[in-house]
Amino acid sequence: MSVIVYSTPTCPYCNQLKEYLSEKKVKYENIDVSTDQDKAQEMIKKSGQMGVPVIDANGEILVGFDKKKVAELLKIED
Repeated sequence: MSVIVYSTPTCPYCNQLKEYLSEKKVKYENIDVSTDQDKAQEMIKKSGQMGVPVIDANGEILVGFDKKKVAELLKIED
């Protein structure tokens, strides 16, 4: 499964999401949208949102960090 996390370094929910994914041994690509405007536009186009974090898991988009929804999306056993 391909997992992309669009985030910023100052976002506490982004950091919680990345910690959770690391704990669960989920490999993901982190994209810092505060330094890459092209990727920020890509995120907005995919999600319709400007807020972070945004998760793209094989084309399925989830905005924000809701542990239960992330676990369902990524099929993580808690």
